[in-house]
Amino acid sequence: MTLAIDHTIIPSHDQENAARFIAKMFGLSYDGKWSHFSPVKVGELSLDFDNRENFEPHHYAFLAADEDFDAILGRVQEEGIPYGSGPFNQEDMQINHLHGGRGFYFRDQDGHSWEVITHTYV
Repeated sequence: MTLAIDHTIIPSHDQENAARFIAKMFGLSYDGKWSHFSPVKVGELSLDFDNRENFEPHHYAFLAADEDFDAILGRVQEEGIPYGSGPFNQEDMQINHLHGGRGFYFRDQDGHSWEVITHTYV
């Protein structure tokens, strides 16, 4: 069986701003709207930002190579964005060293939690 996640919809109060922000933090490109979505490609996955009025913040976790982790963390730090070592410590300005790797969390303007890790937990 060949099965992969193609896209996920990420609710936002300002979808284009959110897409630009995540593209910038992850070192990806945002090429503008497609239909009514603002997509950002992460490998084969499309993060499709969509304007919504009411939603609960979500959590999105990404596995990154060490050099990509360093670059993402560097961009977060350069922008002065609070980050943290855990889901309940997202502003302690520390990274974690769990499961033989490194990780950190930060929030976007919609309150979504973005996690970057260098070693999978499972």
